[in-house]
Amino acid sequence: MSLGDTYLTVLGWIGSDPDFKEIRQTPQTSFRLGSTPRQFDKALNTYVDKPTTWYTVQCWRGLAQNAFESIRIGQPVIVTGRLRTHEWTDDSGEQHSRVILEAFSLGHDLSRGTTTFAKNAPRADSVRTPVESADRPTETTAAPYPPDEYSVTPLPLSATAEAA
Repeated sequence: MSLGDTYLTVLGWIGSDPDFKEIRQTPQTSFRLGSTPRQFDKALNTYVDKPTTWYTVQCWRGLAQNAFESIRIGQPVIVTGRLRTHEWTDDSGEQHSRVILEAFSLGHDLSRGTTTFAKNAPRADSVRTPVESADRPTETTAAPYPPDEYSVTPLPLSATAEAA
C-alpha cells in the first residue's frame, strides 16, 4: 500500500458482462459494479433503496483471468482495491476523466448465496532457472495437519445422515 492512495471495499452486484483483453501482453478484465445502499425508513416501517453508485472495476494479471472465468452479470461480489483517476484529451481537445476501482481482491458475497472454489494450477511463468533456485528456498505446501496424527471421521451434513 502507498501513502496517498484511496483504498476501498465495495459490496455490490456485477452490472455488466466482464470484458477480457490483453494490454501489452498483460491480462486485464473490466466490468461495471453497482452498489445500492439500503436504509430503514421509520415512516414507511421498511427498508428503502438509496441511489446506486456505479464503479468501473479493473482487474489485472491472474486476478483478471480468474475474474473473467468466475463472475457473471447480476452476481453479488465484494471488491477491494484502490481508486485511480484516468485522464485523457479527446480529438476536439476536451479534457475528460473517470475514476476506476483497480481491484486487488474480488470474491462472491457469501451472505447472498453459495459458490465453489477451484485452486489454479501453478503458472508456467513461475518456473525458476537454476540460479534463481539457489537464491530462494524451494516452496512447499503443508497439509493443515499430518495425515497420521488425527483420524478422519465424516460429519453428518444433513438431517437424514445417520449419526456416527
